[in-house]
Amino acid sequence: MEPRLSVTRGVLSVVVLLLAGLPVAAENSNVRGSYLSSIELCNGTNATPLDARVSACTAFIESHQGTTTALAIAYNNRGNAYTAKGDYDRAIRDFDQSIELNPTYTKAYNNRGVAHLRKGEYEPAIKAFDDAIRLDPGYGGAFVNRAAAYLKKNEYQRAAHDYDEAIRLQPDSQAAWSGRCWTRAVLGAWQAALEDCDRVLQSGSTSAAVYDSRGLIHLKMGEFGAAIDDYNSALRAAPELASALFGRGLAKLKQGDRIGGDSDISSAKTIQRNIGDEFVRYGLGYD
Repeated sequence: MEPRLSVTRGVLSVVVLLLAGLPVAAENSNVRGSYLSSIELCNGTNATPLDARVSACTAFIESHQGTTTALAIAYNNRGNAYTAKGDYDRAIRDFDQSIELNPTYTKAYNNRGVAHLRKGEYEPAIKAFDDAIRLDPGYGGAFVNRAAAYLKKNEYQRAAHDYDEAIRLQPDSQAAWSGRCWTRAVLGAWQAALEDCDRVLQSGSTSAAVYDSRGLIHLKMGEFGAAIDDYNSALRAAPELASALFGRGLAKLKQGDRIGGDSDISSAKTIQRNIGDEFVRYGLGYD
């Protein structure tokens, strides 16, 4: 996830594993039913309320009925719920506990990295993704996530390498193609970047981040009308995406639309005060 964006450039891969319906020595059917309900809610789905998932995982953990493996999964799943709630410190503590119970648990390392990344702690995030990849060199999602951390640090060559590896491992990963499009755009490999973005969009994606990336490519290539079209598409999906507003403003200025360009740039700076500094790094200054 690149620092200039208010939307995620590619989906961070957070993995939820499933608890099994383990045998339980319950005193009555109501107790057993409550226990099995905790398992179901702790496993959760995107439709499961986060607070309910946290409560269910906590109930399972505190029941002392699970095996070491099951407890590691429960801590991992509760950590994912805390991450989704934005409670990153609690999430990281749960992932730590999960890893302590199962030191070879690759998914917990990856998920701990995601929590650090969302908290803005990039070095610990990279370390966690390193650990996940060391344990499982074929873990494409961890490569995507580590690339996102490198983007946060403006380490574009390292990010590009990780996206290459993720695509080799998981050729259908839209997050990897999208992230590599952006990375190549910043590095100046415009035609290759266009091919990556087009591949994602041709799959039916309406991702604001991908349109925003392609808008930057067209802007840097001097194709200002095409850039405006892409930025318009990005803003339909994410109306307060500062990078798309700023980029569209620059494109309008290049076309001689001073009023429209200044208005977009002013709006972008209201959303993200330093957005102009980001574009200077991309070789697109504004005066």
